[in-house]
Formats: sequence, C-alpha cells, structure tokens
Amino acid sequence: MIHFVLLIVCAVAIYLSCEWFVNAVEWLGQRLNVGKMAVGTILAAFGTALPESVVTLVAVTTGATEEAKNIGVGAAMGGPLALATVAYGVTGAMLLLKRSKERSLVLATTGMPASGSDGVEALGVEKDMKRLAKDQKWFLPIFIVKVALGLVAFAFKPTLGLLFFGAYAVYFWREIRSGDDGEEDEELEPLKLQPKAVTPATWAVVVQTLATLVVIFFASQLFVKQLDAIGPMLGLSAAVTALLLSPIATELPEIMNAIIWVRQGKTRLALANISGAMMIQATVPSGLGLLFTSWKFDGALLWAGLITVAAIVYLLVTMRAHKLTPGRLAVAALFYVVFGLGLIPILA
Repeated sequence: MIHFVLLIVCAVAIYLSCEWFVNAVEWLGQRLNVGKMAVGTILAAFGTALPESVVTLVAVTTGATEEAKNIGVGAAMGGPLALATVAYGVTGAMLLLKRSKERSLVLATTGMPASGSDGVEALGVEKDMKRLAKDQKWFLPIFIVKVALGLVAFAFKPTLGLLFFGAYAVYFWREIRSGDDGEEDEELEPLKLQPKAVTPATWAVVVQTLATLVVIFFASQLFVKQLDAIGPMLGLSAAVTALLLSPIATELPEIMNAIIWVRQGKTRLALANISGAMMIQATVPSGLGLLFTSWKFDGALLWAGLITVAAIVYLLVTMRAHKLTPGRLAVAALFYVVFGLGLIPILA
C-alpha cells in the first residue's frame, strides 16, 4: 500500500512541477530570444530529458558489472520507444478529449452542433507538419544507426559515440537558429513565482526553472523505484517491469508537459517537446552507452528498436501527407501494446 501511495504522490508531484516548469520555460525562451518551436524542441526537451540522461551516465560509468551497465543501455532504448508511442498517443487522446469538450460546449451554448468532426481535422497547418516531419527525419536515420551498432562488434565502435554527440550539436544549432516563420507572439501567462508581475525578473524565471527540474528529477526517480517494487507484486518479472513500465515512468515529465500544453491550446509546443526529447534520447544516452559499454543488443532490445522505427515511419508518413489527426496520433500508443505482446515470447 505504501508503494501505491508513493506512486500517486510522485505522479501528482511530477504533474504540478511540470505545470510550473512549462510556465517558466516559456518565459526563459523569451528571455533567450529563441523561437517558440525551439522552446519545445530544445529548452523543455533538454530539461525533461536531463534526468534520464543522468541516470544513463551514472549506470554506464559507475556500474560494477556488465549487467549493471546494461541498465543504461536499456534506458537509452526504452526512452525513444515510450516517446514515439505512449507520449504521442497520450497527446492524441488529450486532443480528442479537448475537441470533444469544445464541441459539447458549443452545442450546449448555441444549441447547434460544431462544424467538423472529432479526430478528423488535421493537426496544425502544413508548415507545422513539415517542421515536425523534419524532426522525425532527423531522428529516424540516427536511431537506425544506433540499433545497427547494437548488432555488430568492432574495435573502434566506442569512438562512434562521439558522432552521436555531434549529431545532437548540429540539431541543437539548427533549432536555435530557426525562427517561427513570422508567427505572432502569444501572450504568456504570468510567472507563477511572480504572479502579479507583468514582466517577471530574470532571476525568478531561472529559479523557477531550476527548482522545478530538481523536483521532477527526484520525483521521477522515486516513481521508477515504486514501479520496480510494484511490478513483482503484480506478478510481473523484473525484466518485464524494466522494459515495459520503467520507460513510461522515465518519460512521464514529457507526457505531463504535453498534457499541460494541449490543455492550454499549445499543441505545437506539446508535439515539439516530444520530438525534441526524442532527439536527445537518440543521441546523448546512445553516445554514453557506446563509450562506456559493449553496446550489444539482445532480442528484447532489438524488438524495442524495431517497434520504435515502425512507429516513427507511421508518424512520418502521416505528417508528410498532412493527414496527422488527433485520432491517428492516438493510434501510436497501440505500437507500445504490440511491443508488450511481443515481449511475452522473447522473455518466456
């Protein structure tokens, strides 16, 4: 019972911290004069992906055994999988729920049904879809190389980890330099630390950003530990818990951010945060894993890689055709279900 209570407490703490974090990071983006998409793909993604990257770093550099180091390899594969399936799926489901509520409100107010159909209207304009598709096109080849390296062994493989850091550096530079194509600035909500200030002090923005990141980091780690304890209580093996439940727990901040931004009507930021976090997860933890471990995949890790690639190809095709709707985005979560079912014979 204590584990279940702590699980709920941690989830609530992560959600509330993310509420304060997204509020602060938008002001931080304005202070740094970066585009709105970069707020999601770089600033928010870097903040929420930092805890997982630290966990990977600690695992691969201080692990006493090869098995301990492989925990970092599993985290490097589980993160992108959870983001490409569960995070996008939850975002799609939230958009469906939001549109349904809006249509119900219109019907209750005017007595007339709203135009359009839930889950059928495409997400964003063509320009937004091209921008998001470009992120997936960056991610896909890097991830495929990452998986391929887990299947081979050669002398200089560890040094290739540096190339992954370089790939993220190039992506970072591209995102920071890209603007928002002339879109008007949205009025930001008051900083929660200074709710009465029209323009908050820079120190307050920084303090709120860093403080919420600290809470998110420790609450996420405690959340994962509770899942590790609850999994065996539910009859799940340690391997299933690590591969199926832990990735969702570690990506919970990104999922919470997406829920909050969708609720605020900032769908572009929600999707950008996920795609930006995926780029970090495809490069930084992978680079660390290549440098400090043998980076050798078993059947479960390869299966995780294949499902991730399949989910991204699905999303990329719909984005490029400008046919990505909330309903089709929600379908991405089914890939995680397929992953879970595929684990049964692999781990049996």
